[in-house]
Amino acid sequence: MNAPTSSRKAALAVVTSLFFMWGFVTVLNDVLVPHLKSIFGLQYRGASLIQFAFFLAYFVFSLPAAKLIDAVGYKRTMVIGVIVMGVGALLFIPAAMVPSYPLFLCALMVLAGGITALQVAANPYVAVLGPPETASSRLNLAQNRFQAALEALENAAASVGENLDAAAKLPERIAELETERDRLLARVAELEEEVSVLSGVTEEVEGRLDGAIGEIRAALAR
Repeated sequence: MNAPTSSRKAALAVVTSLFFMWGFVTVLNDVLVPHLKSIFGLQYRGASLIQFAFFLAYFVFSLPAAKLIDAVGYKRTMVIGVIVMGVGALLFIPAAMVPSYPLFLCALMVLAGGITALQVAANPYVAVLGPPETASSRLNLAQNRFQAALEALENAAASVGENLDAAAKLPERIAELETERDRLLARVAELEEEVSVLSGVTEEVEGRLDGAIGEIRAALAR
């Protein structure tokens, strides 16, 4: 195996791992939605801004990413994309410390901007990593691996999202159960009071009956 072929395979492996990385980050949006909804008390419209901010970055940064490729090339653009993704990820730290929902959205847009640069650069770079007649095969290889990993991640994210959503609703459900428990305890106390009253009435009736029976027996004895 000659050195150029080996280096191309190594480069293809690295780019394929980038496909997996940005797919993983994209799928994590579904996990963020219920988590941020519970933190900031968001309604559906506010929570939908998470997906909107993320995919708006594709529209905003795609043309600048293409210009960046013209200026510095594919590989440097991918490196810059990874760095921008890292900056966006680090911005989540101050957003969580404040906490600030607009800052979360800005961090998400920066992160998605880095992913946009990666996608714009990675697809044509895979195409040029070898003979032109096998370019489509290389793209299919990278994207199929990415798609398989993405489907697995989507299933995992959906499960995690459902669990987080259920966990977010758990305090509310506990409060409802506590209210129901208090209502039942109050009803039990009312029933106990009614039973106590009935017991007193029963004792009074029994006393009167005993007295009446005693009087009848005395009258009969005369």
